[in-house]
Amino acid sequence: MKLAPVLVLVACLTSASPALAHAHLNAESPPADGVLAASPPTLSLSFSEGLEIALSGVILKAQDGRVIPTGAAVLEPDDHKKMTVPLNGALSAGKYTVEWHALSRDSHATHGSYEFTVLP
Repeated sequence: MKLAPVLVLVACLTSASPALAHAHLNAESPPADGVLAASPPTLSLSFSEGLEIALSGVILKAQDGRVIPTGAAVLEPDDHKKMTVPLNGALSAGKYTVEWHALSRDSHATHGSYEFTVLP
């Protein structure tokens, strides 16, 4: 096997990687596995790519699986990689799961979840 065709293939694959970018979760508040002394007013999720907010959001669940209503997800005005979700009221003590889904501006979808706990 000649080395030149292999090098061309490697060059093509590495140059195509930016087109395959996805919006990966970089940071969240409350933090994953965080233990909070009080209910947070919002959920904030920061991603590696800009988001299409109309097709991105979260579902907040209590430890019994009940869905907790939230406000609509919005992008920070100066940062299209950061989604903020207002909470409609204070969370009671317990463990919560944030199930998130994100559509990047280059139309790649990602999803995941994390948990945090609010102390009594």
